[in-house]
Amino acid sequence: MKRFVIYLVKILLFLLLMFTTMRVVFIVNYWHLVTVDQVPFLEIIRGFFKALPLDISTACFMIPLPALIIFILTCFNRNVSYRWIRWYFYIIIAVYILIVMGEIGIYGEWGTKLSVKALAYLENPSEVINTASTQQTVLLISLWACFTLLFCWWYVKWIEPSNGDYVRDKAHPVMYAVVFVLSFGLMFIGMRGGLNEIPISTSSGYFSNYKIVNIMTVNPAYNLMENITNDINVSDKAHFNFMDVHKAEEITKETHQTDCESTVNILKTERPNIFIVLLESWSADLIESLGGDPSIAPNFHNLEKDGLLFTNFYASANRSQQGIASILGGLPGLPVTTITNHPEKYYAIPSIVQSLDTLGYYSSFYFGGELNYGNILSYLRYNKFDRVVEGNDVTERFHKGKLGIQDTDMLPWVAKEVNKQPEPFFTTVFTLSTHSPYDYPKIFDELEWPQLEKVYVNSAKYTDIAIKLFIDRAKQQPWYSNTLFLFMADHSHPSYKNHPMESFDYHRIPLLIYGEPLLDSLRGTTFDKICGNADIPATILSQLGVSHDEFFWSKNVFNTCYKPFAFFELNNGLGWKTDEGEFVMSNNNVLKNTFPEEQSDSLTRQGKAYMQYHFDLFNRY
Repeated sequence: MKRFVIYLVKILLFLLLMFTTMRVVFIVNYWHLVTVDQVPFLEIIRGFFKALPLDISTACFMIPLPALIIFILTCFNRNVSYRWIRWYFYIIIAVYILIVMGEIGIYGEWGTKLSVKALAYLENPSEVINTASTQQTVLLISLWACFTLLFCWWYVKWIEPSNGDYVRDKAHPVMYAVVFVLSFGLMFIGMRGGLNEIPISTSSGYFSNYKIVNIMTVNPAYNLMENITNDINVSDKAHFNFMDVHKAEEITKETHQTDCESTVNILKTERPNIFIVLLESWSADLIESLGGDPSIAPNFHNLEKDGLLFTNFYASANRSQQGIASILGGLPGLPVTTITNHPEKYYAIPSIVQSLDTLGYYSSFYFGGELNYGNILSYLRYNKFDRVVEGNDVTERFHKGKLGIQDTDMLPWVAKEVNKQPEPFFTTVFTLSTHSPYDYPKIFDELEWPQLEKVYVNSAKYTDIAIKLFIDRAKQQPWYSNTLFLFMADHSHPSYKNHPMESFDYHRIPLLIYGEPLLDSLRGTTFDKICGNADIPATILSQLGVSHDEFFWSKNVFNTCYKPFAFFELNNGLGWKTDEGEFVMSNNNVLKNTFPEEQSDSLTRQGKAYMQYHFDLFNRY
């Protein structure tokens, strides 16, 4: 029995060492973020100690199966080879290190830990590979192979039981019972993180004011399994039970109520073409008028002189499919999941495409890559676009990057291709060059000044050139004079300003309304009220004199009685912004609250009710 106990201790220490080693690999890979954030070294060291409870819990979930089998065989005095156990740990080691490599791969782009939302993309592995640069892909695969082989060798060399190690000794039967109760009892206590009333969860790893430290601290395997477990329950129960469900519904509906429905008209014409230029991952930090550096997007800035720029416009989520669902269906970002991954729920979401179809609008969607990523294509098809064009549908011999046709080729081509469409039309062209791996053509002098996100910033500068080529080509087309353009982002992205994702500064994105149908009095002006991308359907339909009642979550921002607010989801939290201030919470921890004290309770309750009712309603679909 002594050797049995020694084995359990050795395998526990082995797993903890593996977790620690891979934590070092993660933080070394993102050391530039540690430097930029000026994270104290002692804070990182604290992270390793703070990680121990979750690491021990994770290990205690991995150990019981082989431990139980060895214990039973020992009790029956079975002297057998235990080599087969190595295959169990081979799988454990390989899968764990794969999870770590996946987290390293997505953190630079998403700024989050590996989650079930990310795993959903594995249904299209080629898209995942194309999203990462070739160098990054090779590096992560190599690291995975090397560390897997290293720890498998180490297990066989130092941990694996030898034949005869666990032959039953002469210990009293009571001792066997004591060892069983103590060893497996301690494992159970380790799983739940101690004897506290509330079991351990990933929230125990969120201790630091530095995001990168918290991300490093939380065990990736535990986080992923918790995330998967939560996602399994997504159709049964919301995770945001802040209040009674009927109260949440009541507060949310009151929040959306307006005292009148009187729309300020911004258009010269009754039925303009509507052309959305959907800018992949554009942060407001790219735009000079929104606080960005003027060298990044000068062509966008020039368009502002004849357009209406929104200065307080926010994305409600962080993925393209969520942004597209907001623009087409007025649906705010969903925590835990996305509507595009639930085709069985498409029916419950209204569609601006179908609303415009009743007015005789022809609808089309253009993208230089492949739309099966994130299940976007099925969602567009369900929305009954008259034409959906992907990169493989384009017969011109354009140079392609890993994701598809680059923006300086695709955007001008679309501007001319639209001539084949009848008017009026509702058309969207979705850019791609500001998405990793950022393999845009080097056709300009790249910016050298950004210390952080340099490649992303330069990719935006490239797409800004594509915008000029697009507008120059569009001005030559017969449909141009009756076309209203909306230049807007699908969601934001980490920028050189390094805003935390848990902030409205991060989620602020550009929206510019531009074109001949825009009233002359609005050219060169700004719209400063708080709003978000889910408000696009109601706002467009109101300008066309069409009812938007079915778009419950979408607001007409040009209504004279409009009540400004914005929302974003954080998977396990939310952001809520009104004219009075901001509220952000994550994992039941309040990260920011600038509401006046006398209004704080009611306004934070609004945000919580909004999140709860939104998710609860989705579960009912």
